Amino acid sequence: MILTVTPNPSLDRTYEIPDLARGEVLRATGDRMDPGGKGVNVSRAVAAAGQRTVAVLPLGGPPGRLVAELLAGQGIETAVVPVAGVTRSNVALAEPDGTLTKINASGPELTAAESQALLDTVAARSRTAGWIACCGSLPRGLAPSWYAELVARAHESGARIALDTSGPSLTAALSARPDVVKPNADELAEAVGRPLATVGDAVKAAEELRTRGAGVVLASLGADGQLLVSGAGAFYGAASVAAVRSNVGAGDASLAGFLAAGADGPDALAAAVAHGAAAVQLPGSVMPTPSDLDPAAVLVTADVPLDRALMEQGSPR
Repeated sequence: MILTVTPNPSLDRTYEIPDLARGEVLRATGDRMDPGGKGVNVSRAVAAAGQRTVAVLPLGGPPGRLVAELLAGQGIETAVVPVAGVTRSNVALAEPDGTLTKINASGPELTAAESQALLDTVAARSRTAGWIACCGSLPRGLAPSWYAELVARAHESGARIALDTSGPSLTAALSARPDVVKPNADELAEAVGRPLATVGDAVKAAEELRTRGAGVVLASLGADGQLLVSGAGAFYGAASVAAVRSNVGAGDASLAGFLAAGADGPDALAAAVAHGAAAVQLPGSVMPTPSDLDPAAVLVTADVPLDRALMEQGSPR
C-alpha cells in the first residue's frame, strides 16, 4: 500500500480553451473537476494502476467535502483530518498547444492542533504502508521544518519516504534523510542555489542533494526527460510524446509509477517516464491507466547526455 500525504489539497477545475485572450469572454471547449494536490494525484495514479493507496489530507468546508466525494467515487480510501478553514479551489486554463495557465489559491491556515492531528494520522496509517509519499506545498500554519519532522517520525516507525516539495521545505527535510526526493529542474536549481544549463548540471545538483541527505533523486526535466541519481549511479530516461494536452499532475503520475515499480533502478525510472508521458496526453489532471502506457516509446540509458542543453527549467506544479 502507498500512503500519500497532501498537506494543502485542492479542488481543481480545468477548462480547455481555444486561446487565452486577456479581457475577453472565453468559451470552454471542455472542462472537468478533479480532486487536487500533488499527493492526491499520486494516490489517483496508484489507484488507476490497480494498486491500493490511502490518501491522508486535511479538508474543510464545501470544497473539502467535494474532494472527499470525488476521491470516494474513484475508489480511493481517505484518512481525512477535519480543519476549520476551507479547502482551496484552483483553476487551470489549457490551450491546444499545451500551454497551461494556472491560478492556485493559498489554502487555509492550519492550527497547531490541526498540524499535530495530521502528523498523528500519518503515524497511525503508516503501519501497513510500503511507501509514504509526502507531496506539495505546505499550507499556512506549518513551518518549513514540518516535512522534516514527518520524515523523521516515519523512519522511526520503519517506513520509507518519498518527498516531492520545494524551497525551504525541501532543504529543511534533507537532514532527515528522505529515501527519495523528486524535484523538477527549477526546484533542483533552487535547492543548490545555481542555474542548471545542461543535463550534466542537473546530475551534479542531484548528487549534491544526495550528499546533503537524500537517498535517491528522481528529477523531472520537463520535455528533456527524467534523471535517476542514486548510489548505483545516474540513469537518464525520455519518451516520445505525440502531443501535449495537459501537464497537470504529470510529475505526480511519474512518482506514482516510480514507487509502484519498486523505486529502484532503471526499470523504476522507465515506469516513471512512461506514466509521465501518458499523463501529459490526457485532459486536465486525469491519471493514466495501464492501457494508456506505451513502454515502447520509453528510452532509459546509463549513458546520460551530460552536454545536452536543458530546453526548459522544469514543469508547472
